[in-house]
Amino acid sequence: MTRAVLHVDMDAFYASVEQRDRPELVGKPVIVGWPGGRGVVAAASYEVRRFGVRSAMPMHTALRLCPGAICIPPRMQRYRDVSGQVFTVFHEITPLVQGLSLDEAYLDVTESQALLGQPAVIARRIKDAIRARTGLTASVGVATNKLVAKIASDLDKPDGLTVVPEVRIREVLDPLSVRRLPGLGRKLGERVEAAGLRTLGDLRTATDAALWPLFGRDTSRMRERAAGIDDRPVQPDLEEKSLSAEDTFAQDLADPRKLDAHLCRLADLACERLRARGLMAGRVGVKIRRHDFTTFTRQRAIAPPTHEERTLRNVARELLSRWLEEHAGAKLRLLGVVLTDLSPAAQLGLFDRQAPAGGERPGRTPGLPETRTQDAGNGAGERAPPGTASGAAHARSSSVDSALDEVRARFGRNALRRGNTIE
Repeated sequence: MTRAVLHVDMDAFYASVEQRDRPELVGKPVIVGWPGGRGVVAAASYEVRRFGVRSAMPMHTALRLCPGAICIPPRMQRYRDVSGQVFTVFHEITPLVQGLSLDEAYLDVTESQALLGQPAVIARRIKDAIRARTGLTASVGVATNKLVAKIASDLDKPDGLTVVPEVRIREVLDPLSVRRLPGLGRKLGERVEAAGLRTLGDLRTATDAALWPLFGRDTSRMRERAAGIDDRPVQPDLEEKSLSAEDTFAQDLADPRKLDAHLCRLADLACERLRARGLMAGRVGVKIRRHDFTTFTRQRAIAPPTHEERTLRNVARELLSRWLEEHAGAKLRLLGVVLTDLSPAAQLGLFDRQAPAGGERPGRTPGLPETRTQDAGNGAGERAPPGTASGAAHARSSSVDSALDEVRARFGRNALRRGNTIE
């Protein structure tokens, strides 16, 4: 049976969700993103793309190109909810689903053909199901491998369906711009074009002498990619390596109190995402970028891993506080919280929750495992900051986390805020 891979890409996903939820926006130039000097475009409707506006473009550039654009702040929880509906459709077709983002995935439907028909029929079925359940459109590329499927999904947007059989790969790919090659990047793409290689056909047939100055040891691989050769499998449920939340400030910040409030908000957001995925973190990090774009990271291990906001937040606050002491008066452009060493959340064992017969060790809260932290690169462990794992406080903190998750799931993320996130 011929291998069949689909690449499904939702059309202008965030902007399309906003237009669906607010019919008065249909047909209007919509930009999803935070306004301000350092805001960037998270999504652009097709109406605003006609002005040259694209995702990841600075907001001030987008508004210069289309002054009449309607700017809408992102509603990430809403997009995650709709994404869940879309991925449910995928998993009804095949278990081999590799999600790339909220609005994009690879599907290996090779074994699904016996039951559901040809790959193009399956792709149409997916598009119809997505439209029926969400009211949104998706573009699908169908090919024998991931690379060609991804290129194909972008050839007929929006609401496209492009099939590239193996015998037609060169016919389809050769005339395309080298910029269509996933992962090439803007700067490298400019260098490749400056070398006279403007199409994938040019890249496929170029000599080593022409390609080596551009790609070095990747020369053979880039030639193969230009030829549509790709043997990577669709890898379902790839393990998440990290979860993070970060923010670029509209103006550089130096006030420790304001920075602390921002850090608490980011820790709250990162922990909410952690619990939503049923994960725990064994390491907390902070990402710090100064006004001159110099970037620092500080991190610390936590044992045992946890998804409790109070514990993770306190470690992040101490890491930031120590950095600020070392760099007094520093103005920050960006701040972030990064959670790594992720593992599936599981209930504590019986003997972790209950006091063993004969009493507890002095200094340990009954029924709670000891929490220790360790600075990255430092072999000696130290106790976590006071209060990160104290019995009754731990129970209250977990209850608050659960209550916040439940309220936000029903009424939106801004329905409740933690006091320490307010400046």
